[in-house]
Amino acid sequence: MPEDNTLLDRDGVRLTLDGPVAHVTLCNAAKRNAQSPALWRALTEAGRLVPGQVRVVVLGSEGVSFSAGLDRQAFTPEGFDGEPSFLDLARGSEKELDAVIAEYQEAFTWWRRTDLITVAAVQGHAIGAGFQLALACDLRVCADDAQFAMRETSLGLVPDLTGTKPLVGLVGYGRALEICATGRFVHADEAERIGLANLVVPAADLDAAVADLVAALLAPPRDAVNETKGLLRSAVHSTDAEQRSAERAAQGRRLRDLAGLGD
Repeated sequence: MPEDNTLLDRDGVRLTLDGPVAHVTLCNAAKRNAQSPALWRALTEAGRLVPGQVRVVVLGSEGVSFSAGLDRQAFTPEGFDGEPSFLDLARGSEKELDAVIAEYQEAFTWWRRTDLITVAAVQGHAIGAGFQLALACDLRVCADDAQFAMRETSLGLVPDLTGTKPLVGLVGYGRALEICATGRFVHADEAERIGLANLVVPAADLDAAVADLVAALLAPPRDAVNETKGLLRSAVHSTDAEQRSAERAAQGRRLRDLAGLGD
């Protein structure tokens, strides 16, 4: 991709544009794309930099792993250069700690915007924070070597990077609890069977499969896709009456637009 299409390249995150498609790439293959507060800030910034003409964002990674999860350096007394260690954060007030975690979560929330469709291309390990980052996207296309694991409980922690709600929504409460409490690996074939993965392909075909999906997502009119995404997201918490009302309102907007009566 041409260099002048690169909007961000720092702290293990690169954002590039290709017309209506943005590519966010985790690019610290030497550390298996382990995550840190600096990476999370870069992901948040990438979300802010995505231009309005972008319809689809593809989240991918370099190297053999999608993301090996949180960089264990976070738990050392020295932490990361220029950052408070997690141990130091724990010694602060509850309000300060809550604010810091809320800032970290911002890197995982913008993927759910209704003006975008987001696709995670997952190969190799997606562990902990890596698993939650894949869950932040609307869709997941996986190589046949993909392995998901929520290992936070083995560290005495909980998944706190917005992954619990989408995981329960995809696989149900009982299976989500079992996956998180045991920290076991969910391999690609099981991920497809239980709804974590939309599609599993041979690793060599991952890029081509993602490209085919992106082309299909770009085929319908943007407003119809965005309205449909909004309806499906609201269906999770709306009553039947609320959802019927939302469907009527959305269809009214679409019909008026098609009739040339929109704003």
